[in-house]
Amino acid sequence: MVKNSFISVISQKEKEENRGSVEFQIFRFTNRIRRLTSHLKLHKKDYLSQIGLRKLLGKRERLLSYLSKKNIMGYKELINRLDIRESKTR
Repeated sequence: MVKNSFISVISQKEKEENRGSVEFQIFRFTNRIRRLTSHLKLHKKDYLSQIGLRKLLGKRERLLSYLSKKNIMGYKELINRLDIRESKTR
């Protein structure tokens, strides 16, 4: 899974210190989005989960926008590693 490969790149000490980093937050949101997406494929009428998914997508989009303004190389590396599309509003 993507989570294991991403976290294994970070050393144990860095992992403990960087739990609040923008990159780690984007990574966590991406995992939650993927889980919700697979849930919604089975339960198409779960409207509360659809609302939650939209909120997560918005939060991730705002974090990606922030990262692209602050660190463009880190942004490009992260979207390639997580296999997500580049933001349209960038």
